Amino acid sequence: MKIIPIPAFQDNYIWLLSDGPNAVVVDPGDAEPVMHHLEDQGLSLTAILLTHHHADHVGGVAKLLSCRPVPVFGPLGSPYPGITHPLSDGERIAVPGLACELSVMAVPGHTLDHIAYYGDGRLFCGDTLFACGCGRLFEGSPEQMHVSLSRLAALPGPTEVYCTHEYTLSNQRFALAVEPDNLDLQQRHAADSARRDKGEATLPSSIELEHRTNPFLRASLESVRQAAEQHAGHPLPDACSVFATLRAWKDGFRG
Repeated sequence: MKIIPIPAFQDNYIWLLSDGPNAVVVDPGDAEPVMHHLEDQGLSLTAILLTHHHADHVGGVAKLLSCRPVPVFGPLGSPYPGITHPLSDGERIAVPGLACELSVMAVPGHTLDHIAYYGDGRLFCGDTLFACGCGRLFEGSPEQMHVSLSRLAALPGPTEVYCTHEYTLSNQRFALAVEPDNLDLQQRHAADSARRDKGEATLPSSIELEHRTNPFLRASLESVRQAAEQHAGHPLPDACSVFATLRAWKDGFRG
């Protein structure tokens, strides 16, 4: 199976999974680049996977379906009305047209309906976990997002992480403000900066790499707690409060 990012808008990635002539797309916010790639590569769309209801993730679904009706998988209870196969936490799906199965993980925080798909050593996590970052809390609470990220962080280290935005360099600038002495982070930032200079994607990441470089997965570490307490100006009693402080700090970060 091949997996490629299709750039959309300013910094979105629509992930396309193909196996022979069949293709599945994850979070197609824009139909045009997907349709162009399908035609260019001689692929037939067999399914659409959605992680949450934001327009930059679902905006292209209707046009894609007008060309080829296929199943649309997405979270149960989502405000987006176009889901034909609603999914709950713990379900497993056989992906139409592909020789793979994916498990569904409920990961509320960015939105309340957010889910991720995991299987065959790959994680499609939408806007929950980013390279060196995590999604903003538009609907969920810091507690919900902290639990969701902890679930993803518990996946095997080699798991490939396919998130849906090229936010890596800006996330790394914040991460370096939190942990300026993190050598793994320094090296990663240099390598990813070189990739972006060549027009290459910085993704996929891996769970193991995020453990070493993503402050939002490192909220229980002393160095991260100290940085968050210094920013907050008061002690923080637990990892969840450290995470909440980091998320609020990142929201206003202009580094």
